[in-house]
Amino acid sequence: MKLNARQAESAKGKDKPYKLADGGGLYLLVNPNGAKYWRLKYRVAGKEKLLAVGVYPDVPLADARRRRDDAKKILAAGGDPGQEKQAEKQAKVLAVQNSFEAIATEWHDHKKGNWSEGYASDILEYLSKDIFPFIGKRAINDIKPAEMLAVLRKMEQRGVLDKLKKTRQACRQIFTYAVITGRAENNPVTDLAGALKAPKQKHFPHLNLEQIPDFLKALSDYSGSMVTRSATSLLMLTGLRTIELRASEWADIDLDKGIWQIPAERMKMRRPHVVPLSNQVKALLEEIHRLTGRGKYVFPGRNDGKRLIQTVFYFCPCFLPWTLSRTWTL
Repeated sequence: MKLNARQAESAKGKDKPYKLADGGGLYLLVNPNGAKYWRLKYRVAGKEKLLAVGVYPDVPLADARRRRDDAKKILAAGGDPGQEKQAEKQAKVLAVQNSFEAIATEWHDHKKGNWSEGYASDILEYLSKDIFPFIGKRAINDIKPAEMLAVLRKMEQRGVLDKLKKTRQACRQIFTYAVITGRAENNPVTDLAGALKAPKQKHFPHLNLEQIPDFLKALSDYSGSMVTRSATSLLMLTGLRTIELRASEWADIDLDKGIWQIPAERMKMRRPHVVPLSNQVKALLEEIHRLTGRGKYVFPGRNDGKRLIQTVFYFCPCFLPWTLSRTWTL
């Protein structure tokens, strides 16, 4: 005899679990604590199996019967409803593990050791604010080029083109990482650059070859801070980046061996860098050492010797017209 909704609702727990059959292998299991579970008994290749259909009353009688009928169709087609349910469950777990956000976070953790702390923070912020809310939960292998274009165009419409470029490049690398690690089959970002606006290129001020002699003369004639003049000269003679020069410590420099060692943590690519010292550089450093050699930094702050120099000003009234008053940040 089939169950009715009232019987399912009024069934109470007893000393031992008991079953209320509905037919076709479907029954309601009632536990002593009153909890009720739908179960489906079926056979595959002569072997009896049990399928969990749902919890009552979350799954009412009508839905339990519908799930039983779906399982019967799988059996009729030669399948196993229990195995198919397990495969579906596993697919959902994999979809979460292989979501864009999960793989992007894994990629970020893998790469950030080679980045500066600020750059790593910026990239994660861009992804968190502009990408994850839209495709973060999607399985990475299901994301198509048109979907990525729509997400990136939201940034384009806001006019944040520099940020857009960095975010697009990060997404391209994330998909490449997913392909290499077997979580995606293709990269939907590869060809999107031509469909998005590019930021306007900004050229930094520079000297032409014929201007260099005048610049060197103006620098030599500069009557301001000797530290300022020496720092500018060292930038030209060593090719160091400004932050590498500003943060340099006397402990990094061995004048006897003629070596200036820049630690990996101060380098953009996070690799140690060794600068051989020419005679001109050694002479400049020896001159600076007489002024700042008692402290930690080669170029300490003007008002606080325990801090880095921030900005160097020099004024060249005898120099080219466009640089009568020029500020250089070191």
